[in-house]
Amino acid sequence: MPTELPGKDKLDLIADNLKPYIHRTPVMKSRLINEIACADIFFKCENFQKTGSFKIRGAMNAVLSLNDEQKSKGIITHSSGNFAQALAYAAKQAGINAKIVMPETVVPAKRDAVLGYGAEIIYSGSKPADRETKCEEVRNETGATFIHPSNDINVIMGHSSCATELFRDTETLDAVFTPVGGGGLISGIALGFKNFSPDTKIYGGEPASADDAYQSLKAGKIIPVSNPDTIADGLRTSLGDITFPIIKEFVSEIFTVTEDEIVNAMRLVWERMKIIIEPSSAVAFAALLNNSAVFKYKNVGIILSGGNVDLNSLQF
Repeated sequence: MPTELPGKDKLDLIADNLKPYIHRTPVMKSRLINEIACADIFFKCENFQKTGSFKIRGAMNAVLSLNDEQKSKGIITHSSGNFAQALAYAAKQAGINAKIVMPETVVPAKRDAVLGYGAEIIYSGSKPADRETKCEEVRNETGATFIHPSNDINVIMGHSSCATELFRDTETLDAVFTPVGGGGLISGIALGFKNFSPDTKIYGGEPASADDAYQSLKAGKIIPVSNPDTIADGLRTSLGDITFPIIKEFVSEIFTVTEDEIVNAMRLVWERMKIIIEPSSAVAFAALLNNSAVFKYKNVGIILSGGNVDLNSLQF
């Protein structure tokens, strides 16, 4: 964990700096879903965010944190999904060069989005290790600054702006649920509520077939994900040495959910709220539904993390 975590003033400044570049996404409610869950639920709709997910918050803050020399040499990351699009967009807004290492098997729609924002794509093998190796090679050759999709304190602090908005747009929340992949989002949400509403409990939702965060919290050390197999493709990554200590200290519990439970939660949001969310977003909602008895009559926030769905491969 960083030696000094940000306080209210720092998080307020970050949220203010991000305002010109992001949407203040709406908080939505559903009477029927409240009845099903027996709770008062506040959905923070990051599926309506620029680039289609919360990732632009962290990517933009990381880019805004660069010095002039770093900007001149450009930035690089490895990502096959939402962070690739977000960092490409952030770099375009800042007028700097971005290189994105993506697998050759990348979904065409995600590839086209990255290219549309003006970033350069460098292709690698399909395994995460292939992307990381290629990324390091290019970084060494070019001097570009590497920005990790989740395990970066500037990325995490950018995501805290989502918590700041949710806190200010709702009544006091008893709990907030977020999906967990690399841990950047839940770390940012946890830091935000630690500062602005410390009595609010933070919970994570994770696919049972990619449950490294659940296992890591139980073991008290990072257990990398092994052969993740889930439709929630944004949650197939492992925690890092920055995200894990924050989660360990400030997250109350991580709940796991099955693939069927993810699909059912996603379908319920599509059908009842008439909004499109991706499978990763539905994981947090599924975790609440599975544990609704614990949160009966509580005020609960849920981060709908994104809405970038491949319409050619719907799960229902």
